[in-house]
Amino acid sequence: MVEGKPGYDLEQIVYEDEQHIAFLDRYPTMPGKVLVAPKTHVEHVVRDLDEDAYLRLMTIVRRIALAVEQVVPSERTYLLTLGSQQGNSHLHWHIVALPPETPYEQQQYHALMTENGVIPWTLEQAVTLAHQLRTALARRR
Repeated sequence: MVEGKPGYDLEQIVYEDEQHIAFLDRYPTMPGKVLVAPKTHVEHVVRDLDEDAYLRLMTIVRRIALAVEQVVPSERTYLLTLGSQQGNSHLHWHIVALPPETPYEQQQYHALMTENGVIPWTLEQAVTLAHQLRTALARRR
């Protein structure tokens, strides 16, 4: 699922601790799209996490979102968790920087849906962005 496995080079890891991992989306719809997930299998954000685990996860989400805002020009940052028991049931948060002056009809869910297209993305761009995000995170400690 992430860096280190064949075919997943674009999913560069930007943050990792004993309980969480954050990495670039393999199919980004916007520049700087990052996914944050607990390492243990969790399916439901409300009922599967106790309050402390939820707050730790949200602290990581916020830290990474602040780093994304520092590195990627944006007029708004979307934070959301999606998933389905029929598909990607593992809990994960999406952090998406909405580029400035994105037309309204291309914002919100439209901006997140791969059906509307993904941005052209190279390994070199992913490596560079991941490095910038890790640097921004290191400065925020």
